[in-house]
Amino acid sequence: RITPTAGTIEVGHIHYSPLLQKTPAASEAMFLMMKRAFELGYRRYEWKCDALNAPSRRAALRLGFSYEGVFRQATVYKQRNRDTAWYATIDQEWPELKKAFEAWLDPANFDEVGTQKTSLSSLTAPILKSIG
Repeated sequence: RITPTAGTIEVGHIHYSPLLQKTPAASEAMFLMMKRAFELGYRRYEWKCDALNAPSRRAALRLGFSYEGVFRQATVYKQRNRDTAWYATIDQEWPELKKAFEAWLDPANFDEVGTQKTSLSSLTAPILKSIG
């Protein structure tokens, strides 16, 4: 969902190959999409998911999206009422999130076998906490 007049853009459906899941490249791809959205002048970058999708909810927070709430019975999916959890980051938060991503993606943050030294969550959590 893209609404230029409101300055909002949604991540959309994401499905990573098992080979890409939990890799720096997967996080970098999300960073680059977020970066581009704000470069294009969008004010708000949204993430929504099935409220029962715990991995997606964790990913949103890890990537710096703030939890905004649940739309109860937002849709019907596979013959059940689906609640939708909403997350977003806004242009005012972007400079700090950008720094967090750049610090995390820095090659110095990974050891010789590619293990991160500092988690992305530990870098984005203080930003999320500071906004509410």
